[in-house]
Amino acid sequence: MSRINTNVNSMLSQRTLGLNNRSLSTSLERLSTGLRVNRGSDDPSGLIASENLRSEKESISAAIGNAERAEQVMNIAEGGLQEVNALLLEVQSLVGQSANDAGISEDEKKANQLEIDSIVQTIDRIASTTSFQGTKLLNGNYDFEVSAQDTNVEGVQVNAAKLEFNGTRDVEVLVTQSAQKAGLVLSLGGAVNLSAADNQLVIDIAGAEGSRQFSFASGTSLSNVAVAINTFSDVTGVDASVSGTAVVLRSAEYGDSEFVSVEVTDDGGAAGGVYQLTSNANSVTTVGGQLYGAANVPIRDDGQDVEATVNGVRAATDGRTVRASSDVLDVEITLNESAAQSASNISAATIAGGGANFNLGPGVNINNQVSLGIANVASRNLGSDSNGFLSSLAGGQDNNVVDGDLGQAQKIVDDAINQVSTLRGRIGAFTKNTVGSTIRTLGVALENTAAAESAIRDTDFAEETANLTRNQILVNASTNVLGISNSRPQSVLGLIG
Repeated sequence: MSRINTNVNSMLSQRTLGLNNRSLSTSLERLSTGLRVNRGSDDPSGLIASENLRSEKESISAAIGNAERAEQVMNIAEGGLQEVNALLLEVQSLVGQSANDAGISEDEKKANQLEIDSIVQTIDRIASTTSFQGTKLLNGNYDFEVSAQDTNVEGVQVNAAKLEFNGTRDVEVLVTQSAQKAGLVLSLGGAVNLSAADNQLVIDIAGAEGSRQFSFASGTSLSNVAVAINTFSDVTGVDASVSGTAVVLRSAEYGDSEFVSVEVTDDGGAAGGVYQLTSNANSVTTVGGQLYGAANVPIRDDGQDVEATVNGVRAATDGRTVRASSDVLDVEITLNESAAQSASNISAATIAGGGANFNLGPGVNINNQVSLGIANVASRNLGSDSNGFLSSLAGGQDNNVVDGDLGQAQKIVDDAINQVSTLRGRIGAFTKNTVGSTIRTLGVALENTAAAESAIRDTDFAEETANLTRNQILVNASTNVLGISNSRPQSVLGLIG
């Protein structure tokens, strides 16, 4: 080379050295940060994908936190209910003790009543104070708001419902099969008519609750026959009424689990027989039947559950109660007798809001939301409309244990225990199945999402250390070459000297 103004070799060496230095800087940055993608220029599409995956990771992590928080809330609520359950069992024991009228003194009854009063007050206190971060859990704060309840509906229990923001949900019930009581007819011609005055008509009547044997003398009126049978309705689960010249036996409740059975042990030469009741209408219609002398094998009639759909979903039924359970709506509806016995479409109620709502998924939408209704467990709400409520067991109330109706008191306590146990079961199922499975599923999703994001964004140290070594060698070589390239023009001085 004999030109010195432009050293092309030096320029080439400088450019190559610059490239190698940038590659070395990139390797050093990746090794020092642990990230393969530190800026958009490193991998534009990879940056977009990794940022989306990072967003999903944060959403999944938040959902796991929500699920864990939901579990904590439910554990606190269930703990309060567990104590209420224990107190109700104690009330059950006190009611049973007080019923032993001849074996317990008045003072003991009053002592039992004082204890029941204390328990009722404690249950009310638990209902009003059980809370999570100041939010009450058992005072109805998380119960669903139900409006526009139809007159054909006796009760609506919303266990869970998904609602849009500020939205409502109508509950429509379509009855496709009527509910029926079991029924038999005792044809007696106006009174028990036997072949001899000293004969007796002896029959065994059985129902869902149990059985009882009855003996009727000749000339016993129909009203007295009905009174005798109704005296033991709690024992048999069978009610009697007079219709014309017959006594109609019906199960106390509706449904497949109800039945009425009659077996004649001694016909006494009675006129008439046992017939099946074909309708629950006021006018008695009979079919088939056997004379008393031939009815030595039990004649039985079974009840029938209502069949219905709720918002297009086939419902599980029990007597007059229908329950539909899906991921959108879990509701239990009790129809009145007329509605349960006729095929019709009923606008049962409107769910206007409420419930304990948890977002258990990465997206904030209705698919990822889960709701659970927690009813008020104060004593005035524990029990049922038909039997009464726990508050009626307090001192001076109708069902106190000193001078109240203890049989009714026990029914109320049974209803209350069932109510609290059912709520505890729903909370337990929610915690175990919904929350527990959600945490496990989201945990797997978080792992896989993190792995996908790591594959795109994180540095592969084995590969990058190899690149670092290569770039170090190239930088050193380029530096030496640049030195040689810069020294070569000095050979021109030989021509001048």
